[in-house]
Amino acid sequence: MAAAVNAADRPVVIIAHSLGVPTVIQAIPKFTSQVAGAFLVAPPDVANPDIRPKHLMTFGPYPRDPLPFPSLVVGSRNDPFCRLEIAEDIAAAWGSVFIDAGAAGHINPDSGYGPWPEGSIAFARFLSRLDP
Repeated sequence: MAAAVNAADRPVVIIAHSLGVPTVIQAIPKFTSQVAGAFLVAPPDVANPDIRPKHLMTFGPYPRDPLPFPSLVVGSRNDPFCRLEIAEDIAAAWGSVFIDAGAAGHINPDSGYGPWPEGSIAFARFLSRLDP
């Protein structure tokens, strides 16, 4: 991931879902190019010892420092991989805007999602607030 971001000619906007979120967070120290922002959906609670599958814990715990770029975190009230309160807390620590997606599961096809118009709208609003 860091190689792709660093190879970009212009600032990058990162979009990540689930395990993509801790992947982005772990890659931040390796970024040498500018990241304009990150849209982070359904972050798993990688510090929860009760999480299944157990290998998710190898991605955490998350650092608690503010992210060096604007970010938006979307969480769900019934995500089996992260309680809403944890997602809100992570977002607050990172200085991210937080969106409560309601009872949306893990916001993936298993939760009944294909196209996600609400997510597209949230992403468009997020983009509109970034510096060009």
